[in-house]
Amino acid sequence: MKNPLLTLYVCCMLFIPLITSCEKTEDESHDVDLKFFTESYAPFNYEENGTIAGFAPRLLDEISRELGFTPDISLLPWSESVSMLDNSHNGVLFSMVLNSERRDHYKWAGPFASLEYHFYTDSQSDLNLHSLEDAKSIDAIGVVEGYSITAYLEDQGFQNLVYVDDHQQAFEHLLQGEIQLYPSDRLSAQSALEASGHMYYHVKNILPLRTELLYFAFNEMVPDHVVADFQHTIDQFKENGFLRQLSQQYLNTSDYPGTMQIYTESYPPLTFMNDFGEITGFGTDIVTEIMKRNNLYEEIRLTTWSNAYDMALDNPNFCLFTMDRTEERDTLFQWVGPIGTNETYFYTRSGSGIVINSIEDAMALDAVGTVNSWYSDQRLRELGFTNLLSDGDPGVVVEWLMNGEVDAFVCSALTISDILQANEYVYADVDGEFVLMSSDFYISFSKNTPLETVNQWQHALDNMQDDGTYDAIYQKWLDN
Repeated sequence: MKNPLLTLYVCCMLFIPLITSCEKTEDESHDVDLKFFTESYAPFNYEENGTIAGFAPRLLDEISRELGFTPDISLLPWSESVSMLDNSHNGVLFSMVLNSERRDHYKWAGPFASLEYHFYTDSQSDLNLHSLEDAKSIDAIGVVEGYSITAYLEDQGFQNLVYVDDHQQAFEHLLQGEIQLYPSDRLSAQSALEASGHMYYHVKNILPLRTELLYFAFNEMVPDHVVADFQHTIDQFKENGFLRQLSQQYLNTSDYPGTMQIYTESYPPLTFMNDFGEITGFGTDIVTEIMKRNNLYEEIRLTTWSNAYDMALDNPNFCLFTMDRTEERDTLFQWVGPIGTNETYFYTRSGSGIVINSIEDAMALDAVGTVNSWYSDQRLRELGFTNLLSDGDPGVVVEWLMNGEVDAFVCSALTISDILQANEYVYADVDGEFVLMSSDFYISFSKNTPLETVNQWQHALDNMQDDGTYDAIYQKWLDN
C-alpha cells in the first residue's frame, strides 16, 4: 500500500547504542545493516543540489546522530521501495501511514507527522460537496495507485477513480479538466503545483477527508530494540522541541503529533468546537482535567468520528472520546469510565405523521438516517436493517430528515438539540418516537496503549468523582 511520502535507500552498517533505561544483552548489542527507502515527495523529501533534503531526511539525520550511524540515502520509486521493505529483513520505509492493512505486517516508530487530506478541485470550479457520498457521483476522481488515501476511497466503494502516476500528474489533469477531484494534503499540493509551474491558488479544497499519521515502518525481522531506539529518539525530539522546529522549517507549521494522540468528534454538548475555535464540551472538560492531574499536556484534535475510530483501532498511544462501550467494541479498546449514560431514539420530523412504536415499525420505513461508526448504526445493521442511509456528519443526516430524504434519524438524546441548533433547527422540529437503546459512554484507548496509562486516567477520574469535580462539570454541561 502506498502512503504519499518518501522513498529512501539507506544502506549502512551501524551500531545502535542503548538509549533507554533497560540494558541490552550481549546478543542485542550488534551491528545492524538497515536499509531505508522513500520516494521523492516534497517537502517531506526531495533532491536539491545533488543531495537529498527535506523534513524526513533531516529527521533521519538527527536520529542517526543520536544513535551513532551515518545514513546513505537514495530515492526510489514508491512501488519498488515497498517491495524492498517487504523482501528485506533489514528494511525500513518512511513515511508510511499505519492502517489496518499494514498494521500487523511491520514494526512501527512514530508518529512524526500527519497528513490532513481534502478533496481538491480547480479554483474556478463551481463544484460543491457536502459529504463523501456526493463525491461518488462526480465523473472522475484522480488517485495514485497504492497510496493509503486511495485504498480508503476504494474501501468506501468509489467506482469513479482514475489512476495517475503521481501528484504532479494528478494536478495537471485536474487543471486541464480531465478529472474533477483529487485527494491531497496541503503541503504536497503546494509542492506538486509549484513543480509544474502553477500556484497553489489555482486549486481549492472543498471537502475534508481524513487525517493520517506517518511512521517509520520496519520489516518485521528488524530487532525490537532497534525499533525501540528509534521510537525513544523520536519521543525525545517531541519533548525537547526539535520536532516542532523541524515542522516549522519544512512544513510551515508548529503542529506535530504528540507522544499521545487525543481525538474527538463534533458531538455537542459532549465534544465540539465553539465560536472561538476551541474544542470544548462535557467530555472535553473531563479529559482536560484528567490530563492536568497526570501532568500531561497534549492537544485535543477534532475530526470525523469514522476517521478517529479507524485511527484508534490501529495507532498506539491513541485516545478517543467519548465512545459507547458495547459488547462488539469491548475487546477492541481499553476503557476509562463510565463518564455518562445516554439514550438513543428514532427521531422523526414533527408533523410527518410517522409513528414508530417498535423495531419492526422502524424496519418498515423507506429510509432511516444514521451516522457512520456510531454504535447506533452498528446496532441497526446487526438487527438486520436494510433501509439505512448513512453519512459521517450528523448535520447532513438532519438535513436529510428535514428534507424528507429519510423518515427517521437515529441519534442520542444528549446531542440531538445541539445538532439541530447547529443546522438552524430547534428541538420542536422533531419528535422522539422510540428508544433504541440506553448505553454508557467512556474514554477509550487503543489496545496498544500501555495499561499503566489507562490505569492512571481511571485513577484520576475516580478522584474527580470523589472530590466533586466530576459533578461540577456535569452540572455545567448536562444538568439542563
